[in-house]
Amino acid sequence: MTTLSELLADESTALDAHARDWRDAVRQAGDLLGAAGVAEPEYTDAMIASLEEHGPYIVISPGFAFAHARLSEAVHRTGISWLRLAEPVEFGHAKNDPVSLVVALAARDDKAHTTAMAQLAKLLGDSRRRAALDAARTPAELREVLDAAAGAASSSTQEGTTRNKILTVCGNGLGTSLFLKNTLEEVLDRWGWAPFITVEATDTISAKGKAKEADLVLTSGEIARTLGDVGIPVHVIGDFTSTTEIDAALRELYDI
Repeated sequence: MTTLSELLADESTALDAHARDWRDAVRQAGDLLGAAGVAEPEYTDAMIASLEEHGPYIVISPGFAFAHARLSEAVHRTGISWLRLAEPVEFGHAKNDPVSLVVALAARDDKAHTTAMAQLAKLLGDSRRRAALDAARTPAELREVLDAAAGAASSSTQEGTTRNKILTVCGNGLGTSLFLKNTLEEVLDRWGWAPFITVEATDTISAKGKAKEADLVLTSGEIARTLGDVGIPVHVIGDFTSTTEIDAALRELYDI
């Protein structure tokens, strides 16, 4: 089990930085990955290109952007960077702009970071802990907040044979879709539905083929437009860390 604190090096942390625009913010977050030897500049280019192609889908909750790209040889090891901005910048998201926190993920595979992403989703969904993240003055103080959250988050993925499936979709299937998956699974667990519904995080290309196996798709507005009609309901979620919004969406989609 890999925690957030283990994935974040002090060299990959910048607090109260300044960025001209969203490209500069993502570039700086990528440079922080490079400073810790996590990834090469080509990976940063890929993160920016993904945004240019898909739009601001990485802005998954108010003030927060989760930058990432597909698995790449430009990534040496799995790690994250943490860029907190003194002055927020616009990414072009209709609901969650402006962004004051950019976390960038570089992954060597699609599994090692899932526990850490669950922790981060819970952190950002908790107003008290989010305030503590925003108030941290040094990398050491930030790490204290992350370590305190490590024991609170746990994987809620349930194994078993089910007929029901929900897809959470992002451009690459490795980052923002995992945030949505974690929050969705938290809601299903509260309902007692977790043993009966499979949640799969996937990318836009794979989602079109997998749609026939699922009941519905949860995703961002930008990715929903990319997907188009896949033959099942595609529901847009504005805040990927909001259990309240996802709870309401499920009640609507399952007519509860």
